[in-house]
Amino acid sequence: MRLPSCLQPLPSTTIFLSRFPKPLFPLSCVTTAAPAMSNQPDPTKPTSVNTLQTPQNYPVPLSPPLPPISKSVELRRAESASSKSSLFALSRTHVVYEDEWLIAVNKPKGIYCESVLASVPQLLCDAAESGGRLSEGTKIKSPELHLANRLDRDTSGVMLITKSHKVASKLVQAFTNHKVTKTYIAHCVGPAPKWEKITIKSGHGRSKFGVWRVYAASDVGRMLPGGSVVRDMETSFEVLSINGQGSFKEPSEFRKDEENTIVVEERAVIDSGIKKDEILVRAYPRSGRTHQIRLHCQYLGISIRGDVKYEGVYEWKGRTYDGHELHAESLSFEHPVTGLPIMFQAPLPLWPSQALQQ
Repeated sequence: MRLPSCLQPLPSTTIFLSRFPKPLFPLSCVTTAAPAMSNQPDPTKPTSVNTLQTPQNYPVPLSPPLPPISKSVELRRAESASSKSSLFALSRTHVVYEDEWLIAVNKPKGIYCESVLASVPQLLCDAAESGGRLSEGTKIKSPELHLANRLDRDTSGVMLITKSHKVASKLVQAFTNHKVTKTYIAHCVGPAPKWEKITIKSGHGRSKFGVWRVYAASDVGRMLPGGSVVRDMETSFEVLSINGQGSFKEPSEFRKDEENTIVVEERAVIDSGIKKDEILVRAYPRSGRTHQIRLHCQYLGISIRGDVKYEGVYEWKGRTYDGHELHAESLSFEHPVTGLPIMFQAPLPLWPSQALQQ
């Protein structure tokens, strides 16, 4: 894609990839010191040897594999999003906040993050021209744009973009150290929960060429086939409405109750024959794992409407859904330059209002 004439090309980006080191010597070389004992490890007693050699010692995912319908539906959605993203251009109506270091935008559903980022230079150029800050033929240096957070293709809401390497580095550290508070709104379908607020802790990972799954919290740190490792994942939820009964609350600090905390160690048991309700929830992800909220909603038995990858309904009350209903509502943190507390909040899409007005 050609940059606007008023901008210089963006600097190139170098990506460093790392691989897990190979053993210094083959495992077959490992022997026991006592000659009277067998060299074969006891499969009933996990060791560093048989854990690496036998698949039955790998952690077992506690969430189900992809439903059969997901493959064809996801392919159609991806093709549609690719077409829409190729034509997408940011406008000032998408901008939630901007200063000389940051720009926060409201990403539409069905648009890839990369397409949003790619359209920022034109937006900045148009703003400079309309503000009279450029004379004809003048070129301005393109800022060093970086995505500070990523959203799934069909997730709408706040997306933060930094304008320099230094600011990007500070925000990466803030996200890593859990100094950024995030809230999401999700429209779910499933049995009405008996809790008003809950926190769920689990493992998160995927095998090589596999899909993201929920793992036991006790599996965190264990290796999966292909060399990846199970990582920790924690999300808090609060119910906003059930079948339209409830009210919308502005996001606030979530106070975790240890008594209402689920530490995942086994598969969830969900009664598929029970009555299904429409539940509007706010999610507070503490970690930032891929598909985290979607996976935890699935585990709780309230998959997000339209989320066919994680058992969400594709058709509901006579309507077919072209994507999941998940919205990145807000981001709160200390400004990386000024140090002042700041909160970005994206306007809500139509579906949360409809869920409250049933």
